[in-house]
Amino acid sequence: FVRNTAGTVAKHLRRGQMIVLESTTYPGTTDDVIKPILEETGLQSKIDFFLGFSPEREDPGNRSFEVATIPKVVAGDGIEAATLVQAFYQGVVKTVVPVSTTATAEAVKLTENIFRSVNIALVNELKVVLGAMGIDIWEVIEAAKSKPFGYMPFYPGPGLGGHCVPIDPFYLTWKAREYELPTRFIELAAEINTAMPRRVVDELAKALDRRCGKALSRSRILIIGLAYKRNVPDIRESPSLRLIELIEEWGGKAEFHDPHVTEIPMTREHMAIKGRRSVELTEAVLKDFDAVVVATDHDAIDYQAIADHALLIVDTRNVFGRIGLARETVVKA
Repeated sequence: FVRNTAGTVAKHLRRGQMIVLESTTYPGTTDDVIKPILEETGLQSKIDFFLGFSPEREDPGNRSFEVATIPKVVAGDGIEAATLVQAFYQGVVKTVVPVSTTATAEAVKLTENIFRSVNIALVNELKVVLGAMGIDIWEVIEAAKSKPFGYMPFYPGPGLGGHCVPIDPFYLTWKAREYELPTRFIELAAEINTAMPRRVVDELAKALDRRCGKALSRSRILIIGLAYKRNVPDIRESPSLRLIELIEEWGGKAEFHDPHVTEIPMTREHMAIKGRRSVELTEAVLKDFDAVVVATDHDAIDYQAIADHALLIVDTRNVFGRIGLARETVVKA
């Protein structure tokens, strides 16, 4: 995609233009991939055009930030390009953070996403280990975050989703192979996070057997939240898609409710469930399912109705504990 885009840009490249790549990629892409393609035109970076990199930063669904208030990391191929890129973004955002090279800027974005992936994997693993000891990971995190230094809270869930965090770390893994270096943390984090949907379904099966005396293979399950993240309609890499597949691999039947996603679109990896539509969240619907699995805690969900009418609730986000709707029917997973 980046190569094709660079080729398209090259067809229209003119002297004096500034080209800035924002796509998340491995360190060296701007210098080693984009620059040679653009210079095939006969124009030269630093002389005829100015090349830079500035990683995209966004947090979908977070109303506390907007484009202008999120600091922008910038870099250029040479001093003039760096100055121009910095000046351009200063007209758009309040804070610009210049770094020395485009490769450094590329590494910044990967570091941010690797940081999230590794820390989410850590709390997911702690959830499993502490849960086996009868300790509530959510209570542990709540107490731990009272420490005003040396700790940042991350929260467990049913898996990792989105188009960035599950995928981007492997750009560095791929690049590291050129240097014959392992990326064990990155790969282990992905292994842990990828295993979480199966862990949730295992806990669901145990809860159905223990509390309802019913096998998952004979059960109807309602997934709450198809999107990968709260309050957004984005389903890319969503663990909810995998939850549906795993439940049906067990022989159960799964449907979903999501106020932001009306229908499962075509995806590369989940073609078998394409076209399924979100069901209404009514008392009758809730009572018709053997269990409800909260995978994504959208604000627009009627959790009171779920608490009042669901036969069994498997809560992967601690939403019922968080909003004070603890019930005997709620199982954390």
